[in-house]
Amino acid sequence: MGKTREIKKRIKAVGNIKRITRTMQMIATSKFSRALIKATATKPYTEGVFGLVTELAETAGNLDHPLINGPDAGFKPDAKELTLLITSDRGLCGPYNGNLLRVATNHFKSNPDAKNGRIEVVGKKGVNFLKFNKIPVATTHKIGDNPSFAQIERLAEEFMDRFTSGEVTAVRVIYMRFISTGKQAPEVLNLLPLKPPTADTSAPKSGPTLQYEFSPSGPELLAELLPSTVKASLFQAFNDAIVSEHVARMVAMKAATDNAGSMGKDLTRVYNRARQAQITTELTEIISGAAALE
Repeated sequence: MGKTREIKKRIKAVGNIKRITRTMQMIATSKFSRALIKATATKPYTEGVFGLVTELAETAGNLDHPLINGPDAGFKPDAKELTLLITSDRGLCGPYNGNLLRVATNHFKSNPDAKNGRIEVVGKKGVNFLKFNKIPVATTHKIGDNPSFAQIERLAEEFMDRFTSGEVTAVRVIYMRFISTGKQAPEVLNLLPLKPPTADTSAPKSGPTLQYEFSPSGPELLAELLPSTVKASLFQAFNDAIVSEHVARMVAMKAATDNAGSMGKDLTRVYNRARQAQITTELTEIISGAAALE
């Protein structure tokens, strides 16, 4: 009797867990849908800004700007590299944080300047991991699940001010890049110094080519385009990280719900067998007792 009662309690507990994970899956699916719309809506703008900078580079030749070449007076003697690690505040999102922190660890091991430099973190999981590994964190940013462009713009302007004043030698962002619903990859983004993509001049070009005339001149356009490129790139990184977190949690909760369902079926089968054995034992005892009285 005690064994069947224990199995029944486990079946009830698994059922409760299944309801919780199914609810969390539905919430993650809803958040993922909204985050996906936001991430895919900002990507064309980011790519368009990079395209304009590339066209300007091809037309104007060598570009000279503090965001590309660093400050005119050079970096300060105590200038260090700055690394921004974007993780999640909550768990239950599968290998999302594990993959990010693995890439961050390898980056710090292969780049001592990054490990000895200034490390800033978004998300409690990253803070706890670095604290456990005794890696000092300079600043913790609280961004949330739905960052506005104004929040990221202030952060990007702070990074640009530090870089152009010579306080930091480079700014790199470690985040989860969203490729598709079934694929996300951790990536180290070189935010500053800004290296706009260059066209492949060795490959032959087929078809007509467009010639652009820029007005005003290149330096004036760069003063507007390059800061916008840095802000858009950082905003896109945050959007990719958030949508990747939601899809990872959605997949993890679906797997947990399916596993809870399978476990519930297995426990029900075990309970039925135990109950059947118990009934058989009781019937045997009754028959044995009746036979003894004859």
